[in-house]
Amino acid sequence: MLAGTFYAAGPASASSTTNLTLWQNYGTEQNAVATTNLVAAFEKLNPNISIKIVAQPGTNYFQLLQSAAVSGNGPDLAVMWTGIYDLQYSSYLVNLKGNVPAADLAKMEGLQWEAPNFNASKGAYVMPLETQFYIGFYNKKLFAKAGIKTVPTDWTQLLADCKLLKAIGVQPMVYGNGGQAISTEFYPWYDMSYLMIGAHTLVNWKGLYDGAIPWTSSANVTQLKNWATLQKLGYTNSDVLTNTANIQQFEKGKAAMMVDGTWDTQQYTSTMGTNVAAFVPPYSVTPIKGVVEYPGDGFSVTKYSKNKAAAFKFLDFLTTNQAGGIINKAGLIPDIKGLTTTNPVNQEMLNFVTKDHMTAYPMMDNYIQVNVGNAADKVLPAVLANQQTPLSALQNMSQAWKQLPAAQRSKSGFVG
Repeated sequence: MLAGTFYAAGPASASSTTNLTLWQNYGTEQNAVATTNLVAAFEKLNPNISIKIVAQPGTNYFQLLQSAAVSGNGPDLAVMWTGIYDLQYSSYLVNLKGNVPAADLAKMEGLQWEAPNFNASKGAYVMPLETQFYIGFYNKKLFAKAGIKTVPTDWTQLLADCKLLKAIGVQPMVYGNGGQAISTEFYPWYDMSYLMIGAHTLVNWKGLYDGAIPWTSSANVTQLKNWATLQKLGYTNSDVLTNTANIQQFEKGKAAMMVDGTWDTQQYTSTMGTNVAAFVPPYSVTPIKGVVEYPGDGFSVTKYSKNKAAAFKFLDFLTTNQAGGIINKAGLIPDIKGLTTTNPVNQEMLNFVTKDHMTAYPMMDNYIQVNVGNAADKVLPAVLANQQTPLSALQNMSQAWKQLPAAQRSKSGFVG
């Protein structure tokens, strides 16, 4: 079915226009660009539907959504994180099953991560916007200058490469908040996801959810100790907790590596050209075998929307090749099966799975209970800064897990 065939509509008068509101918390990231362009294309195909985009702050976005749900005066469409996030807020979201054609839903990758109990047969609460990676970026010119011929694949190689970079006066790794609205500190889950990939198989990650693997396990403590060594040895910037210019510092060659996400790939390739490339953060004693590939966010329809049919029509549009092309043009990776990316660095990320056969892991912050994640947000950055011990930080996370309702610590499956 061609993208325009199903959605095209004849001229409509203002009186017959259906008005929708869409909330997003993307700030100025490429996701915001994609959202604006998707809405414009959809409105062109459907002149009887108008979508007003409202940019909300990232710091309290979910609190605002919850307040809107209570009053019933919030948006028709809302950006929603996937995994445990959409399951936690599912009481005011409408399941896509039966509202978006099953054949169109089947085009999307990773719908299990938006489904009750992570079971795609039960439907999904979010239409993914893109396939995302938490990933490492490195400066090829600086690597070559330091005599580094291949990217590191484990802790030993990473520390050795950092030593070589520091010896030529280059900051090996840079951390900071990247201009994000979420926090004034760096977001720890990019790194924490890889710390846990290096410690546990994907099958065993469920043990971090249900308590079979305590957060204070020796494997977790060791991984955080290795991580903190980076800053202790001077392989990161000293101001990891307060730096807000890390992206610019990386782009200008002030640092050789940083850990970020695909939403910034387009910016790096635009400013650094072929000098930037992707690598899997090697936070593992043995060569790293996993990579974070995940539909991290998308759009949901709220239960209190008075125009659900029009809202689901927009979500259905996101399954088309036309929408995929718009997403790709914004520098993102379409989540639609069979579509590719034209950004070479994004393609490197996809190759980690398709060619190197690495195991695809979800984003850990979308996988564990929200309260545990909130507790971790407060302590993990201080671990890298060597202002809090790994064990004490993990004890805080463990305490948050113990305080969860029993249903959220279920051994029989993920709650949703």
